[in-house]
Amino acid sequence: MKPDEPFTLEVLQSEATLSRYDNHIVRTLSSMKGQYADQAAYDAMLAEQDTVLYEVYEVRRPEVPGELLHGLSVVHPGKVGDEYFMTKGHFHTVLETAEVYYCLRGRGVMVMETPEGDWAIEELHPGRVLYVPPRWAHRSVNTSLDEPLLTFFVYPGNSGHDYGTIEQQGFRKLVLCREDQTVYIDNPNWSPPGKGHAD
Repeated sequence: MKPDEPFTLEVLQSEATLSRYDNHIVRTLSSMKGQYADQAAYDAMLAEQDTVLYEVYEVRRPEVPGELLHGLSVVHPGKVGDEYFMTKGHFHTVLETAEVYYCLRGRGVMVMETPEGDWAIEELHPGRVLYVPPRWAHRSVNTSLDEPLLTFFVYPGNSGHDYGTIEQQGFRKLVLCREDQTVYIDNPNWSPPGKGHAD
């Protein structure tokens, strides 16, 4: 395939993958250090196994304006303490760039926030399209405990990923499973941008 020619691919929903991809990212529990509120539950789980939480299948394109990077996100079912499995979450390095997610399978939510303090949580289910505007950090959370959450994503080629800000400050809201219900609570470990984690 030439880089300047049209191409197609298939989403293999039952296999939770793409028919063609250039990069496969596997994120395990150890890569989410400091992101789960229940540190004791995190440590106990990690001591047993470095569980795979989510995977990303990327179709490589030039990382320049005008191109659209895209791929498939697969968040596996499970919990760390009361918190569902989730992605690291990120801002875009070029803050003024957006992203689109199309939910194909499973159910979940997207947790989002801006540097200015706005936040939002939107539900994801098959057929739902989510538009994440510029300036909004975003994290996918699988609220099903029996099937993966599959979303197809598209974003500008020059966006980049800023994981470090979220690793340092966390997200304002946590998504928990309590008495078989999904609830949203304030993150007790969240800290304002640039402040780092509270002691």
